[in-house]
Amino acid sequence: MSPAKAGATGHAQESIDPLIFDVVQMSGFLDGIVADYLERSIERAENSGSGGIILQVNSTRAVIDDERLVQLAERIANADIPIYAWVGPSGARAEREVAQLLGTVDELAVAVGSHFGNTGELVIPAALLTPEFLAAAAAIERDTIDEESVLSVGLADRDSPTLAFFALELPGFETRIDTSGDEALRIPVSPIRFSKLPVFDGWMHTFASPAMAYLLFLIGVGLLIFELYTAGIGVAGVVGAGSFILGSYGLAALPVQPWALALLVVAMLGYAIDVQTGVPQVWSVIATICLVVGSLFLFDGFGISWVTLVAGVLGISVSMISGMPAMVRTRFGTPTIGREWMIGFMGEAADDIKKEGVVMIDGAPWKARVNRTTPIAKGDPVRVVSIEGLYLEIEPEEGGARDYREMRPSKDADLEGGEA
Repeated sequence: MSPAKAGATGHAQESIDPLIFDVVQMSGFLDGIVADYLERSIERAENSGSGGIILQVNSTRAVIDDERLVQLAERIANADIPIYAWVGPSGARAEREVAQLLGTVDELAVAVGSHFGNTGELVIPAALLTPEFLAAAAAIERDTIDEESVLSVGLADRDSPTLAFFALELPGFETRIDTSGDEALRIPVSPIRFSKLPVFDGWMHTFASPAMAYLLFLIGVGLLIFELYTAGIGVAGVVGAGSFILGSYGLAALPVQPWALALLVVAMLGYAIDVQTGVPQVWSVIATICLVVGSLFLFDGFGISWVTLVAGVLGISVSMISGMPAMVRTRFGTPTIGREWMIGFMGEAADDIKKEGVVMIDGAPWKARVNRTTPIAKGDPVRVVSIEGLYLEIEPEEGGARDYREMRPSKDADLEGGEA
């Protein structure tokens, strides 16, 4: 411990009023927001005369660059007050660069069921790391260890199943013995002050998490495409723009593979092409492949959970393939209200139709049903015989009912009407 920190501990023991100890929560990836928050927390604790800071850690990766990581390590190692770290609660993990960062604290503990290590190659200079951490560096370089192994390799010198157990034995932390009950209990006297990221910083930290950044990006682009094919600027456009901006911010803060991100962009453009045509074709297949591959390899060094992957891939592909064509018709096709004039009009089958399919009427794609069992081949002329909801009832040009043919507009009739 540095002389400054030793002086701070001595002051805590001599003071009349017990000193406050600060618990600073650190969860999720160590990004720029968390790094700044840790430095502000240290400065605030120093200025308030805190007895020390306990970092409560559950973080598996740092996404700041090495230079920024070393700056943060120097701030922790050279703080004027003691800084401790407790990896908990049960199930928490401290890995990679985060584990290296905790090698600079005055005392380390790991809760039952939690893990520490998998540091990889050291980025933080050895001069900032504790002798105990350096002695155990080889044992934790490629794998994590549990609370028992942390004790056996010398990284910790006592069990700390909970944060309270860890705090009770810290230098300068005052306690008293309560004998009022059947058994004597050790009661903490030093107050503990908990702190976490402010609300706005917490939101931005959440948006920069892999799952949120990935989903927000896809949702944002999807809603913007939706808005592109509808008249005017509505709620979908505003929400889509906001989601796209937040998702892009999150991806910028994370280690992303550019080629995988490019595949996601190609996927959305591919869907947009087929959305405009109103018929899922080859671009929908290409887009789905790009979406799956881009999602699997988007982040460099880690992947997203399968739940997030399924939600992103299925949600986007289903909405783009089956949900968007109806919206396209409202933008590029004829109105969905007052379409009775279409009855009797001729069109062309956009694909082979056995029961349902797509036809082109006056240059616009429409979903259609055949009103008889006769199949219609792609490119064959068809006639609109009725309208049921969003579907046109059609029949082949030859073999249709006479009454529908009679409803068909006639050039001769138009000429006669004009002469009249």
